[in-house]
Amino acid sequence: MPAAHDSLLERITIDADVRFGKPCIRGHRITVQEILEWLSSGASQQQILADYPQLQPDDFLAVYAYAAELAAGSN
Repeated sequence: MPAAHDSLLERITIDADVRFGKPCIRGHRITVQEILEWLSSGASQQQILADYPQLQPDDFLAVYAYAAELAAGSN
């Protein structure tokens, strides 16, 4: 995988003390699963960013990269 992909994956953190160890965005309590659910329910990135200003646009790319890794069976 390209280095850009790896640097995106660094935005995904897993800490047993945060949200029961679910993958989260940069140590925040917002999980990868929540973002994917919001997007699949029709929310736009702009709407999510407005509701959660601690997120950054690249966090969405990190979520997609993480989901791609899971789909490929790499995690």
